[in-house]
Amino acid sequence: MSFHYEIRLSGEGGQGLVLAGKILAEAAAIYDGINATQSQSYGPEARGGASRSEVILSDEDIDFPKAQNLDLLLALTKESCDKYVRDIKPGGLLLVDEDAVENVPEGQFQIWRIPMIRLAREKLGKPIVANMIALGVITHAAGVVSEEAVRNAILARVPKGTEKINIEAFDLGVSLAKEMAARSKA
Repeated sequence: MSFHYEIRLSGEGGQGLVLAGKILAEAAAIYDGINATQSQSYGPEARGGASRSEVILSDEDIDFPKAQNLDLLLALTKESCDKYVRDIKPGGLLLVDEDAVENVPEGQFQIWRIPMIRLAREKLGKPIVANMIALGVITHAAGVVSEEAVRNAILARVPKGTEKINIEAFDLGVSLAKEMAARSKA
């Protein structure tokens, strides 16, 4: 059975969304043999301006590299949620940082609220690894790219000396996704 899965990671510059998108696309293409494209867009300022990274995964050729009909939207800011929520397809998933996006728009999609930035700060001591927590949630929720492939891509991509904390953050995200999936089935 063929698949085509579109993901948009959105927030602001400095949150590591482009890195997370690159890791996911590389994990798919290099380690799992899945066709993948990754693109990114920044606001006028790199840090603090709008930022998004898009990843398309498919077992067929990818004709257009921009995500338009999202299976999953990650929104780490209210602005990014408000701007992109309309692009989620029916049955898709909206993943928001629950502290940053308090009023979540309703729609024909599932909503997962997780305090990714707070958990990165409180459990791991580094808010910058919220992107890896999000990547863990996305990897498990999407179910397209293997966790092993993403771990390998993390180890290949993150700055030397930060591998351990990035893997811990990713694993935390995977466990959070498992909890959310169990809750949504209950």
